[in-house]
Amino acid sequence: MQNDWSRLEEISKKYNTVSGLMSYVNADTLMTEFKRQSGKKAKGIDGISKTEYEEKLKENLENLVERLKAFSYHPKPVRRTYIPKDNGKVRPLGIPSFEDKLVQGAMAKALESVYEHRFLNCSYGFRKGKNAHQCIGDMNHTLMFRKVNYVLDADIKGFFDNVEHNWLIKFLEHDIADKTYIRYIKRLLRVGVMEEGKHYETDKNVPQGGVISPTLANVYLHYVLDLWLEKRIKQNLRGEAYLYRYADDFAIMFQYEDDSKKIYQALIDRFAKFGLELAIDKTRIVPFGRYKGTKESFDFLGFRFINGRDREGSYRVHIRTSKKKLNLKRQIAKEWLTERMHKPIWQTLETLKLKLNGHVNYYGVNGNLRSVQNFFNYVKYTFYRVLRRRGQKKPIKFKDFIRIWDAAGFKPPKVCVNIWY
Repeated sequence: MQNDWSRLEEISKKYNTVSGLMSYVNADTLMTEFKRQSGKKAKGIDGISKTEYEEKLKENLENLVERLKAFSYHPKPVRRTYIPKDNGKVRPLGIPSFEDKLVQGAMAKALESVYEHRFLNCSYGFRKGKNAHQCIGDMNHTLMFRKVNYVLDADIKGFFDNVEHNWLIKFLEHDIADKTYIRYIKRLLRVGVMEEGKHYETDKNVPQGGVISPTLANVYLHYVLDLWLEKRIKQNLRGEAYLYRYADDFAIMFQYEDDSKKIYQALIDRFAKFGLELAIDKTRIVPFGRYKGTKESFDFLGFRFINGRDREGSYRVHIRTSKKKLNLKRQIAKEWLTERMHKPIWQTLETLKLKLNGHVNYYGVNGNLRSVQNFFNYVKYTFYRVLRRRGQKKPIKFKDFIRIWDAAGFKPPKVCVNIWY
């Protein structure tokens, strides 16, 4: 199937609009999606897991393909649940049924093949060959070596819940001539959500948790933000400007303050046209750059960018773990370890090792090693204190804890990602 996706990419590069996308949603691509899906994910409203679907896999896929061809496939409403956010609030998450995940996955691959070469370089989220670390590294390079004096640190209020379906369909129709594919996209968008046994219809939103949702979100902001700024607005600015976007998180860097203020106001009107809204309380213009002192900072993708200098007095952008993220992670780690106070120690250590490795792999960038080490040690000594509370008569001694910790195979934190290229 990789050759098929490559062929679709070549066709997309050759023609302005692409047709025949639904032909790529077939038994082979659906089987590929089945293999790719995790069996540990939460179930949709039908309660069917990957294991249960696999019991009659061939029959289920054949039936699904027939329904897709006859246009009788109807996706089920997504099951809405909530996950905690950094600020103590919750984020809605939509969980599709397992069969719908297969269809969304195959449709998403087709969509990615059409849009990958159309997306601009300023977009980093959920794209082949791009990731958050590349975004952070490129931002660092621009702040260090380009004419940047101001940063518009922006936030879109409830982006995924406010994507207007009519506009999204218009954007897709601009590049896709397959009416059947577009009709299935409409069905996927308008299935609504199930919450506490009640069905809610909606004419806007792209459910977070849907397999195809990240790509649809990229398409929406590609037209609403990326193209608008890069192709229409930049040429009218007095100085240089650089956009960096990862999904719905973005920051714009400017040479001149009046340009940043102009774009700030223009963004409010631009977003309003497409049903979006800037979170004014989280959006600000930050004086930032080699000529703007050493005390300013802003957060992006879990990292804090700090205007500063190195030991020799030369200008340096310091990149650290965001204080907000770090405090939240410490709180979560402490609560999790406390809950597992009386669980088998070895099981806790194995899970903890995976969690710490994930933290180090993401936050272990150049210049942030001390912050990563501090979090590593915080978790280590918090676990020791929790185990001390577990033993009432004979609390565990520190030397015995260290022996167990070392035997579990914990490796000292290290820099995993080079962003100083």
